[in-house]
Amino acid sequence: MANGRAGELILKERTSIKPTGWSFGGLLRLFKNSVVILALLAIWELAPRTGFVNQTFFPPFSDVLATWWRLLLSGELADHAGASLSRSLGGFAIAIAVSIPLGLAIGWWRTVADYLNPFLELMRNTAALAILPVFILLLGLGETSKIAIVFYACAFPLLLNTISGVKNVDPLLIKSARSMGLSSVALFRKVILPASVPTIFVGIRQAGASSILVLVAAEMVGAKSGLGYLIQYAQFSFLITEMYAGIITISVIGLIVNYALIAVERRLTGWKQSVRD
Repeated sequence: MANGRAGELILKERTSIKPTGWSFGGLLRLFKNSVVILALLAIWELAPRTGFVNQTFFPPFSDVLATWWRLLLSGELADHAGASLSRSLGGFAIAIAVSIPLGLAIGWWRTVADYLNPFLELMRNTAALAILPVFILLLGLGETSKIAIVFYACAFPLLLNTISGVKNVDPLLIKSARSMGLSSVALFRKVILPASVPTIFVGIRQAGASSILVLVAAEMVGAKSGLGYLIQYAQFSFLITEMYAGIITISVIGLIVNYALIAVERRLTGWKQSVRD
């Protein structure tokens, strides 16, 4: 009876201490992750106000933030961001739909690799922005050319990481699966594909960043909307705070996309944590 009472007291103490420990650890982790960013923002705010840099060309962060808020309330920022996101996500989604199945085929079947590798080696060394004029000439200045250039920029990180993921699967896993009598289709579905997912997601995150960066550059040529157009228009019109507001918006969108992809990756690769445990 005494042992049971003591066990209950110990359990209560542990449960009462655990949330405090977790909250402290979470605050410490948040501080570590944000301290450098906060320091840079403080420098951004103080450098123009102290005369270290020219305030005309590098306004304080608070002024940029006020302009960003004004653009957001007016709906102008949302319109430009929506136009950019629709183009970026369109090209990104098409690249995923095309590049991942193609990369799996190239990585798994030698015959497919023999035919396509020379072409891929040629095209992957051609920068996306270098052939932007070709897309504009063939597809015009509309949405199609911008989605196409995003697709091109996203395709090769996805393709190469998918091929690498398939080829670098542990041979012991493959031999063990074959010894259990799995067919080629079952082996691919139950072993190769799950083991390739972490490497494939490296390509997906790289492609997600490329989809935004390349699109912004493409929107500076012949676009009437989008964050790239906003930045270039603000620069030419000497609306410096609006230019920086557009740049900050791109950074925030890229950060959100990256963390969203990390969350999806953790969801799909939960077995990695189970193996570590």
